[in-house]
Amino acid sequence: MKILLVGEYSRLHNSLKEGLQALGHEVVLIGSGDYFKNYPVDIKLERSHTSGISKKWKVLLYRLFGIDIAASSLRKQFFANAEKLKGFDIVQLINESPLGTAPKVETEVISFLHKHNKKLFLLSCGADYISIKYAYEKKLRYSILTPYFENRGDAKDYMPLLKYLEPRFEKLHEFVYHRSEGVLASDIDYHVPLQGHPKYLGLHPNPVNIEKLPYIPLDGSGKITVFHGINRSNYFKKGSHYFEEALEMVSKKYPGKLHIMVVENLPYSEYIEKYNQAHIVLDQVLGMDQGYNALEAMAKGKVVFTGAEKEFEDYYSLTEEVAINALPDAEAIFKELEHLLLNPERIVKISKNARAFVEKEHDYRKIAQQYIDTWNGASKLD
Repeated sequence: MKILLVGEYSRLHNSLKEGLQALGHEVVLIGSGDYFKNYPVDIKLERSHTSGISKKWKVLLYRLFGIDIAASSLRKQFFANAEKLKGFDIVQLINESPLGTAPKVETEVISFLHKHNKKLFLLSCGADYISIKYAYEKKLRYSILTPYFENRGDAKDYMPLLKYLEPRFEKLHEFVYHRSEGVLASDIDYHVPLQGHPKYLGLHPNPVNIEKLPYIPLDGSGKITVFHGINRSNYFKKGSHYFEEALEMVSKKYPGKLHIMVVENLPYSEYIEKYNQAHIVLDQVLGMDQGYNALEAMAKGKVVFTGAEKEFEDYYSLTEEVAINALPDAEAIFKELEHLLLNPERIVKISKNARAFVEKEHDYRKIAQQYIDTWNGASKLD
């Protein structure tokens, strides 16, 4: 089959592409690379006016006249590639807003893709209308909006999430759902809000190309290295403030027992190399399941603090510990770090379990076949 993947901001679509190609399919990936992360894509849409004077000019034009020159630039680039984006058997959007731009432009792009290709599917991955509405209504024990309810930060910190509840994004949501053959979820955090929805086609775990991620056996006999990668734009969404509080506590109590590495806003290629020497990776707090960065770290054998709630354990019928469930509680995170420092054999055991879990449940070829089976099973809408 000929497949077009639209959007990328976690390497999910890159790994899916690699899995699909391994199965003999032709795949094209179009996207912007997601700002500083700079994920590889086949057709690159360059974001403009992202810093300095040009960014200020963009903001001023939008405030005064409602003109979004960055969105117009992405639209122009997309349609400059129009002929390359026709005739696919399958088109999959990584999100309701796959290019991360204005809803009006997203609507034009999605309308074009729907018209000129056979089947259009949507992946629920990242913030969208249904998942944010579910979190905003406090239907979860905690969520990426928990810091918002706790009045941490200011309003602009949460605009990238709360914007999905605005009428223009709700309208985009309805537009995409109406034109898609179905919706797939990438992990438990998106699976739970979608259960019972007539368009929902089920959970398809994040595909991980384990061949590119060699296992690194851990030695817990010396100083323990803890890695924390911070993305300032997602600081509260990822729960980085809980990690920083816990790290301060553990470093004060055990000053000679660990080495702490903290990095900020690194491109993906640098980020994934930086934590190679770490024993423990602090990924995210406010989730039930692992995102893509966590899974790649687990594949390398790291002990990852991330989402690993009961819903996740039940779904995969786990009896062994494969990651540390990071709760939105700095004291609880501190206690887990302390236990690992005092019981390094637990680090070694979780490391092996983590790699085995990713190999079993997230192999990129196996997951790619799940996508193929679902896409082929969905009937074409009129």
